[in-house]
Amino acid sequence: MVDARYDIAFRLYPYERVGAQDADAPVRHPVVVVGGGPVGMALALDLGRRGTPVLVLDDHDGVGQGSRAICFARRTLEIADRLGCGDALVEKGVQWDVGRVFHGEDEVFTFNLSPEGGMRRPAFINLQQPHFEKYLVEQVRAAQAEGAPIEIRGRNRVAILTRKDDHVALGVETPDGPYTLEADWLVACDGARSPVRGMLGLDFAGRMFEDNFLIADVRMKAKFPTERWFWFEPTFKGSGQSALLHKQPDDIWRIDFQLGWNIDRDKETKPENIRARVDAMLGEGVDYEVVWTSIYTFHCRRIADFRAGRVLFAGDAAHQVSPFGARGANSGVQDADNLAWKLDLVLRGRAPETLLDSYSEERIHGADENIMNSTRATDFLTPKSEISRIFRNAVLTLARRHPFARPLVNSGRLSVPCVYDGLSLNGPDALDGPAATRVGAPCPDAPLGDAFLLDRLGGGFTILTIGTNAPDEVVEDGIAARRLDLSLHDDTTGYLAARYLGRAPAAVYLIRPDQHVAARWPAFDERAMRAALRRATGKE
Repeated sequence: MVDARYDIAFRLYPYERVGAQDADAPVRHPVVVVGGGPVGMALALDLGRRGTPVLVLDDHDGVGQGSRAICFARRTLEIADRLGCGDALVEKGVQWDVGRVFHGEDEVFTFNLSPEGGMRRPAFINLQQPHFEKYLVEQVRAAQAEGAPIEIRGRNRVAILTRKDDHVALGVETPDGPYTLEADWLVACDGARSPVRGMLGLDFAGRMFEDNFLIADVRMKAKFPTERWFWFEPTFKGSGQSALLHKQPDDIWRIDFQLGWNIDRDKETKPENIRARVDAMLGEGVDYEVVWTSIYTFHCRRIADFRAGRVLFAGDAAHQVSPFGARGANSGVQDADNLAWKLDLVLRGRAPETLLDSYSEERIHGADENIMNSTRATDFLTPKSEISRIFRNAVLTLARRHPFARPLVNSGRLSVPCVYDGLSLNGPDALDGPAATRVGAPCPDAPLGDAFLLDRLGGGFTILTIGTNAPDEVVEDGIAARRLDLSLHDDTTGYLAARYLGRAPAAVYLIRPDQHVAARWPAFDERAMRAALRRATGKE
């Protein structure tokens, strides 16, 4: 029997008995994804749209209650555009660029995350995780209707895992009893308490922070602007050392209170005590409804390797960070974005299995960057000594009047996409071009008349030429790179030149399927292009 661990917000994939449960022998699947959260569904959708058969197993039949991850960055929205649900996310979500930092009652400073223009998507939207997952599943259903080989099985819990030389064998529990199946490749997207990770005896390395935070989702009509408000040492009673206020869709506001380490969780989660904290923050006479609450303790840690033979790990199953900075779900979606095209090429026999080692290499690079930033933010938020507190408060005092001190204030360095500087798939960077589009960087967007650059890049290898010539297609060992030819006539705003040329008169970029720059040159060189394609697919 499969017991529910949480309440369901949207029942999206109810349990259905399948023929494999009555088969005489286990059915083999190219890819099995364990976990139907945002990372698992994004990966399955990407693989399925590429034509790779994928099965998702989830121990529930839908999306859990509560806001959980709420803050989705531009890079995640750009990935969602390629998956088909970017518009739905932005239309439902609350867009914001401005944040305010307070110390006590005083405002320290204000920041704007989008000082530059020329981007299709906002810097961030606030959207409760259940909606994000729901829109992904809706795209899975649309893809299935178009023939994409994606299957979701709700209330199918993986209970047994055995690694073989060329596959993984699984024992699955359902409401109708157990059955077995096999996977050429298994991807664990089953969260911070990952049962798959536990079955393999793998553990995290890193730090646990001795602190607790209370989340309260509150429905109210409020006059607060659509901004991120963060308080150090707030003056409202019972708030602890810090507090955070964020607006979500449907008149719901997310409030975080820092509670400290030695707390009575049962006492803190009593409705009257939660309301006392919220009342102190909002003031008397505010009419609101507490929709959902939770207490969390966080870690900054990861597993040693994101690949264990034919088992791969993504999202919280592979790495954990504090919620300050919105790095958890955003980095997990980037895991899926990095893995999908590589796994697709390996299954098609167009790339060696060692290409999957680059998934671990690149996403460990990203995880370590997130862990570093998250750890620094947490240490600034919760000073561990009197000297640390004096330094923190001195920085906050200086930042009120002196801009030079503001970058030192750390209320959570907000998520930015990872740049794969110096890693193994990178080709040459022979262009004296902008740092923002150096080899390893994700491609920034730019307006092209009525369209945007990222929409035209698509999800395959692309040869982007600006003001110079190249063949329409280069095919190297089964890998096709198709040309996108642009000129300065297409660049009516100047953003394309600023972001991709700099002082160079022309440029040639090789861009990966996940829209990271693989190599760039001032002019087309066929031999160099073919070598870069081989390197980007793990053949060099």
